[in-house]
Amino acid sequence: MNTRRMLTGGAIVVSGALALAACSSGEDTSSSDASDELDYAGETLVVTSFGGDWETAFVKAVVEPFEADTGAEVELVTLYSGDALAQITAQAASPQIDVVHFSGGQEYTAAADGLLEPIAADELANSGDLIEVAAAGLDRGEGPVIQLAPIGLVYNTESGAPAPTSWLDVFDEAYAGHVALTDFSNTYGVLSMLRVSDALGGGIEDPSEAIDELGALAADGDAIVVPTSPDLQTAFAQRDTWLAPYAMDYAGTLIDAGLPVEFIVPEEGVTASLITSNVVAGRENPELAKLFVDYELSPEAQAVFAEEMRYSPVNTTTEVSADAADAVLTADDLAEVVVYAPAEIAEGRTAWTDEWNALITG
Repeated sequence: MNTRRMLTGGAIVVSGALALAACSSGEDTSSSDASDELDYAGETLVVTSFGGDWETAFVKAVVEPFEADTGAEVELVTLYSGDALAQITAQAASPQIDVVHFSGGQEYTAAADGLLEPIAADELANSGDLIEVAAAGLDRGEGPVIQLAPIGLVYNTESGAPAPTSWLDVFDEAYAGHVALTDFSNTYGVLSMLRVSDALGGGIEDPSEAIDELGALAADGDAIVVPTSPDLQTAFAQRDTWLAPYAMDYAGTLIDAGLPVEFIVPEEGVTASLITSNVVAGRENPELAKLFVDYELSPEAQAVFAEEMRYSPVNTTTEVSADAADAVLTADDLAEVVVYAPAEIAEGRTAWTDEWNALITG
């Protein structure tokens, strides 16, 4: 089988998918001809991708084994989250996408607008092995979390300053003039601010103090503001940054680039950036689309996500190498991860951004 875009399918077997087939048919997964039941030859799924290195790893982890096991073909369409939501909204009367991926909470809006096909937990063979946050959206009509990037503190180990332990250490004089904050145009900046607000006692209900204090750091020259991940790398490499709230997977990118950084889990715990996989409503093959989502949740796929993308596994049975284990958080580590409701973020984000912009540009 060939994935559209000339991505050639391989011959990797994912046990979770076979388990789903058996679960649906009531037959034993140990049967030697279990894979014969996954006969979707001639069918095509249209699936959104974020492109680049993400797509390369995603094809290896999910697309190739899915095509090899089912006989179906996967057509990948590069669409970032905002554009993907706009497209499935515009196509609501005649949808053209089967599985859509979101990284910014758009699944909440899509489900509320009836654009997604609900997925019951018992339709996913891997649902019983997921961490709580991964399956939490199913009851809201959203798809599961397939990839999770913890957000904590990135620390320059050669700075001479003490290793941070708390979100509030961004205000510590030990790091003054050497802090990088992420702009609110980047969701990482908003999520980090909310964790600071939790530590200050305001929470998501009243983050004004956190916004004021973080904005004052930038206005006083005790922190710089960066909009994107490459800008953060420049901050550590060229601008003498010692401390920055950011994502664990990108800390690994900095380490790969030779920078002396370490990811720190603050004592108040991490939050996380979530990527969800969702089945679009109104398509003719929801069963096959749900099977594809289940492949994304399998321990085999999750292992590739961890090894090659440094996403912390959402399937508790995932086994990773010792190197990958140092670069991701385990299920136990993620038990207390703080995840904010997309609706609450959407409700407050414009006002928070206006407050923030007034402080850093005034």
